[in-house]
Amino acid sequence: MSPDTTPFAQAENDISLKEVLQTLWRYRIRFLLCIVVVLAAATVTMFLVTKKYEAEVILAPSEDNSKNASGAIGSLSNNLAALAGVPVTSDPKKAEAIAVLQSETLTERYIRENNLLPILYASKWDAVNGRWKTTDPDRIPTLWKANQYFKQNVRTVKTDTKTGLVTLGISWKDPKLAAKWANDLVKMTNDYERDVALAESDRNIRYLTEQAALTDQVGIKQTIYSLLESEFSKAMLAKGNEEYSFKVIDPATVPEKPTFPNRTVWLLTALFGSISISIFAAFCIVAWRKG
Repeated sequence: MSPDTTPFAQAENDISLKEVLQTLWRYRIRFLLCIVVVLAAATVTMFLVTKKYEAEVILAPSEDNSKNASGAIGSLSNNLAALAGVPVTSDPKKAEAIAVLQSETLTERYIRENNLLPILYASKWDAVNGRWKTTDPDRIPTLWKANQYFKQNVRTVKTDTKTGLVTLGISWKDPKLAAKWANDLVKMTNDYERDVALAESDRNIRYLTEQAALTDQVGIKQTIYSLLESEFSKAMLAKGNEEYSFKVIDPATVPEKPTFPNRTVWLLTALFGSISISIFAAFCIVAWRKG
């Protein structure tokens, strides 16, 4: 017997909406009880599940004021980036800042310096004895594991293509920590990028100073002094700018309402789910009777 000629398949083809509705009405008390039980279970679960709060900081990436790169070099960089599958941007400083903001190096450094492993893996941490509950090396949290967990479950970075604004979001069960981590990561990114720029300027200044001392040609000296002036300007701007890579438009504040679970969505999902189960049950009852 083919699948299309089975008694259940034949009965299914003959089932009408009227019969399903009549079955729902006949067993309405049981179906209503099922809906109430599902809603009650969903409500209890909603209060028992761990709540998560999301703190967001809105950022405006600083413009790249460097004018030293030639057009040929810039074009070559864009071509290489395109070949590597990296999105090409007209502002490399912005792309670099966003990459650093969510980089593994910066995240691991922040986790290590603030001792976040026991916080991120609180269920595995023995706070009384100050050690992990397990001695299995494969189950002990590491910086690499924490970095992956932070990237997948804690931090989000979104860029508005119209305004160019960047939103860093931190989702965590402690609202105060969520706001602190968001603001701290922005500050760490600015500090890191500023330190890198200062170190680069220092190297360039030392090199240009050495080259100026090695030549007697006036034209070359003038070019070197022009470059030195540019490097001194960049260094001074970096030293006096705490928001070197990102200007904070709206800092993260402590959220008062959790983003998970969303009570409305949670209860509506439970309601529609229980109704769907009731309809499916009525359909099965009708099909069983006809089979």
